[in-house]
Amino acid sequence: MQKEGFPGHSSKEGNVMETKIPFLEVSDAIVMSGAETLYWCMQCGLCTGTCPWRLVPGEASEEFNIRMVQRLGQLGLEGFESENCLFACTTCRACVDRCPRGVDIIGNVRGMRSMLAEVGTIPPSLKPIAGSLHAQGNPWSGDRGKRTEWIKDVQVPEFSKDTEYFLSVCCTSCYDQRSQKIARSVAKALQAAGISFGIIGNEESCCGESIRKIGDEELFQKLAKSNIDLYNSRGVKKIIVTSPHCLFTFKNEYPELGGEYEVVHYTEILAEAVKQGRLKLSGDPAGAVAMHDPCYLGRHNDIYDQPRELISAIPGAEIKELSRNRKNSLCCGGGGGRVWMETKAGERFAELRITEACDAGAQTLVTSCPYCITMLEDSCNVMGKGDQLRVIDLSELIAEKL
Repeated sequence: MQKEGFPGHSSKEGNVMETKIPFLEVSDAIVMSGAETLYWCMQCGLCTGTCPWRLVPGEASEEFNIRMVQRLGQLGLEGFESENCLFACTTCRACVDRCPRGVDIIGNVRGMRSMLAEVGTIPPSLKPIAGSLHAQGNPWSGDRGKRTEWIKDVQVPEFSKDTEYFLSVCCTSCYDQRSQKIARSVAKALQAAGISFGIIGNEESCCGESIRKIGDEELFQKLAKSNIDLYNSRGVKKIIVTSPHCLFTFKNEYPELGGEYEVVHYTEILAEAVKQGRLKLSGDPAGAVAMHDPCYLGRHNDIYDQPRELISAIPGAEIKELSRNRKNSLCCGGGGGRVWMETKAGERFAELRITEACDAGAQTLVTSCPYCITMLEDSCNVMGKGDQLRVIDLSELIAEKL
């Protein structure tokens, strides 16, 4: 019987030995696809020990080992392609922050995924997402002509040359009925603070953050260039976003394509409005409130204080810090395309987060990301904790106190 050993080495059982031969042409192609720091990895394993998949049981936890994934990539060997392996990565950045070599692990994962996407081998569950983005400009199979239906009874102005900020609403909050409440709450809070803002509407497309992480670089370029042309033609200079994923892409990826804007997350501008006395909150005491730091707001964009400043400004709010907070926050499990992939109950990071919030004595768990809301609220309901813990976006809590 043959038994496989560590990639690139021989394994021996009895008198049978198998040697795997590296395919450097493949590894070079991965580097060319964006994994520029692939060869920097020295296989120390700190990334694997840091990965949140080590905290839960299940198939993905057993199959996904980020150190091994990078080693397979370095050697150009197969074995990393499955949904529970390469596509298990949530791009939470916990491993990147601890890597002693400064390896861009997320960039390496994206490069490996890009190589697969070029030949059409992304997981079946993600193909409809790409198809919807091509056809409708959003990943939720929503009609482009209905992008602004989230507005409902809220008076939201249209962006014009006299408007200071363009409000970019995440596709999730445009089309998902639950998440639409976030968009309306942000708009109400901005209006209460006297901030000049407006939306463009149905011509907007997805920012492209998630599809780029999934690996479809060509589609990302198409979406980004469409948005940049639109924004520039309308005179957009400043952008407020409802999602930290949009924040990351607009700030860090659009400039190289000609889209240079001043970009802020709604928590930043509302926290400033509170400090200046332009946004005043009132109402019944909020009670014990725990803050879940989204990966893309915290580790990716270093925004930790503003959400807490907003909670502190809410009457009767008592902040309950979770055991893993700020830079050490636990991922919700929705990044890197995972929000569209099924993870079985009992194997979700979000379930650990709900338990943490309950153990901290929180009555309300707030966050500032549409993906986090989806993952946390679903796990809260599955665990039967809905009567004990309320999961809402911070913007919703603020809107209740206007």
